[in-house]
Amino acid sequence: MTAELDTDFVRAQFPAFSEPALAGQAFFENAGGSYASRFVIDRLTRFYRERKVQPYGPYTAARLAGEEMDEARRRLAAILGVETDELSFGPSTTQNTYVLAQAFRQWMAPGDAIVVTDQDHEANTGPWRRLAGEGVEIREWKIDPRTGHLDPAGLAALLDDRVRLVCFPHCSNVVGEINPVAEITRMAHDAGAVVCVDGVSYAPHGLPDVGALGADIYLFSAYKTYGPHQGLMVIRRTLGEMLPNQAHFFNADTLYKRFTPAGPDHAQVAACAGIADYIDALYDHHFDAPVEPAARGRAVHDLMRAHEARLLQPLLDRLADRNDLRLLGPRQAAGRAPTVALALDMPGEMAAERLAAQGIMAGGGDFYAVRALAAQGVDPDHGVLRLSFVHYTSGDEIARLIAALDDLL
Repeated sequence: MTAELDTDFVRAQFPAFSEPALAGQAFFENAGGSYASRFVIDRLTRFYRERKVQPYGPYTAARLAGEEMDEARRRLAAILGVETDELSFGPSTTQNTYVLAQAFRQWMAPGDAIVVTDQDHEANTGPWRRLAGEGVEIREWKIDPRTGHLDPAGLAALLDDRVRLVCFPHCSNVVGEINPVAEITRMAHDAGAVVCVDGVSYAPHGLPDVGALGADIYLFSAYKTYGPHQGLMVIRRTLGEMLPNQAHFFNADTLYKRFTPAGPDHAQVAACAGIADYIDALYDHHFDAPVEPAARGRAVHDLMRAHEARLLQPLLDRLADRNDLRLLGPRQAAGRAPTVALALDMPGEMAAERLAAQGIMAGGGDFYAVRALAAQGVDPDHGVLRLSFVHYTSGDEIARLIAALDDLL
């Protein structure tokens, strides 16, 4: 058994690292979308070459197409610790959240309340806030303007028997702090509410065991977890069967179809099985003991997180020592994702442009976290420089980033 992540093995699973067009570039905008693993690319290519037909038909190509789509749902649901039909695919997490909001709009009564946060990406706050126009009360769980922290005590003050839904991020895409999902979920459940967790900024750092967390809804994006551009959505059965069907009436009895009114992207859904292939490959390379899928997912999750924390802490220490920038979120790697937003004197986009000239691919702007930035006193129009990495990032790349930041500042 290997105690540490084998970075050479990991990087060998991503064609981008041997692509001449990307040579000499260090990728630090993974929060906007990760590189795709070779397993995903191979499956997507095979589908378009061999199986680009209507799936589930009686002929071989259609049968294989349907089987591969079913495989993606079955294997990823098992890793996430949920039932196969509790996982559905949609064109994006934003679109999935919007459809969910329409279901809740029909289900809730005037005067019912939803709790949202100002720590969120707009995709998991905007669709819910719009329901105020339908008579739903929107209650905002506010972050600490100095630290960006989302204190569970603040939620407790908002909960009563009128709250039907609590929406919050597993971690913010600019604050980075990992919120205690299981604790928050228990609080909401004790008050009679269900929870919707935006996992888009967390899942790239290890797929969570959603079953163990207890979340009623968990959403994330495949294109940020080494896969194609799809939104993945877990809705636990009890809630999914309670909410009004949003799909064709004849799909109402199929849980994974109830909240996907459009037809699925066959090739991209099938290619998502490559995410499971990649997780299995990581597990098999690092561990010997055969375990069930959710345990494999947890082991790979822990490998990824440990590697990221080792690389992140020196970067945080270097940034925290400077007085010419503001580091958003926690200073300790153990409590945050490696998504690091910096408020600088220069606009975030300008800083990213200057880093690009040194071979550092980073991002600048508001990242659709307009409310979170404004709540912390950062002008969203000025924006932040965001440096985000994942487990395939190397120590050498972190050293290059630190040197480039020293030059920039």
